[in-house]
Amino acid sequence: MSSLPAAADTDVASDFPQCIKRLESQAIEAGVSSRTAGDVLASAEYLERVIELDRRQPEFTTTFADYLNRRVNEQRVSQGRELLQEHEELLGRVTRKTGVPAPYLVAFWGLETNFGAYFGKMPVPSSLATLACDERRSEFFTEQLIAALRIIDEGAIPAEQMEGSWAGAMGHVQFMPTVFLRHAVDGDGDGKRDLWNSLPDAMMSAGHFLQDLGWDGDYRWGREVLLPDNFDYELSDGRKLPLEEWRQMGVTDAFGNALANEPIKASLVVPAGHRGPAFLAYRNFGVIMGWNRSEFYAIAVGHLADRIAGAGKLQNPPPEDMPALSRDNIMNIQRALSDRGFDTGEPDGIMGPNTRSAIRAFQSDRGIIADGYPGDTVLDALGVNLQTNAAGADT
Repeated sequence: MSSLPAAADTDVASDFPQCIKRLESQAIEAGVSSRTAGDVLASAEYLERVIELDRRQPEFTTTFADYLNRRVNEQRVSQGRELLQEHEELLGRVTRKTGVPAPYLVAFWGLETNFGAYFGKMPVPSSLATLACDERRSEFFTEQLIAALRIIDEGAIPAEQMEGSWAGAMGHVQFMPTVFLRHAVDGDGDGKRDLWNSLPDAMMSAGHFLQDLGWDGDYRWGREVLLPDNFDYELSDGRKLPLEEWRQMGVTDAFGNALANEPIKASLVVPAGHRGPAFLAYRNFGVIMGWNRSEFYAIAVGHLADRIAGAGKLQNPPPEDMPALSRDNIMNIQRALSDRGFDTGEPDGIMGPNTRSAIRAFQSDRGIIADGYPGDTVLDALGVNLQTNAAGADT
């Protein structure tokens, strides 16, 4: 369902020619050559499909099981291992330069474009111009458009070949234009930063971006762990504790072995609640979330990297019988919590940290395992009846 009335979409289309003139002036003022700004924006088209995709919010959220199983599957693991060997020299060079191990580079590549199989087919200048002329997120996409024009200006790629996602993410590793300008590098020595046609440029740029985000080459992303009986799941609220403290609480690795005696801190992540797998997340988990602000994504990258490096499946796979919650379901949960004195903020249909914190507080108050996950016990206690989705969640 569109979040804005159809009239607003019509306004974007009718104002597009005037908006293009304003964007051209802004780009030139920002340092883009008048030739590039004029030529590229003169060819930019209003793309109604881009507005439709931007407006569309999936009615149902995806479960962790569905998310992970779609992204970390046997085909992707097998192909990732083959590519790890095929590009051993290149990936080794990136690792030596940036400190990011090769399996992580391949995992990001796999999640972003299925190892270069699909970059997106939208003309980036037109997509970004369309979004920049839409008042909903005009400032952000104006910045992205100007960055894209700078990329064209520097000769990285001709405007007519600059294709990507509907929102402007580009190349093997799906960099937004501003990320490209700040972090893309020339990895093959040809004097250009080409993330579409040069795998060395793409892999070195991915490593450079992660290095700039603070990648710690001494440690992994995190690991699956086992929790003892009667564990206090309120500790899964994002707090970072020394590994030694987790050991003292009885947390082990996924095979029951003692955690390593390392001077690092970790936070506990239980993406599917107490019935699903548990992870201790290290500093690099936060670095991965600097690429994509999703815990599901960060776990998928880390687990895929582990599998590509030779590890097996999760010891405790996520349960597949949990329902995908609709946004209306989540808003009803938020309202029910707030009505009972557990503040979630303004109901928005998003299962964010405020909502999970409120769920934990409610669970603790009712003597329910306080994992912050809205399972059947929580839903029953709140009196929330789920809207079902027979077709499955949209990922």
